[in-house]
Amino acid sequence: MSSNNIKQGGKAFVIQKAQQEHRLEEVNKEFLKDEKYKDDEDLDKKLMSFKKKYMEFDLNQQGELDMMGLKKMLENLGAAKTHLEVKKLIYEVTGGKSEAISYQDFVTMMLGKRSAIMKLHVANGDMKLHSSGGIWRLLGDYQFVS
Repeated sequence: MSSNNIKQGGKAFVIQKAQQEHRLEEVNKEFLKDEKYKDDEDLDKKLMSFKKKYMEFDLNQQGELDMMGLKKMLENLGAAKTHLEVKKLIYEVTGGKSEAISYQDFVTMMLGKRSAIMKLHVANGDMKLHSSGGIWRLLGDYQFVS
């Protein structure tokens, strides 16, 4: 492979990531306008954190968190899950409509008021994953639990 092709690949990746970030930012703007979340403290900060985390694990660059991306995210958080467990999590979040989690579903899940299967507490630099019933939630750079 020539060095020109490598540069193009890198350039294309940067462009693709910028486009993805723009699309996710548009979704964030919709959440900021949504009356349902108007009283959510630090919503803008939360959305920025969610966007960053989502982009990191959108491995196929298709704007969705597929099984491998979610599996990698959970492993990164020290909560490795089996293929079947990850599949069940995706099913619960999407209602069985998809095999991947869209960014909108991801944010809705993260902002959800119901009890969560997964809760990430980031306190004193330690990440701890706790389980409970309901939909799952991974929290960003600060602690907030319903």
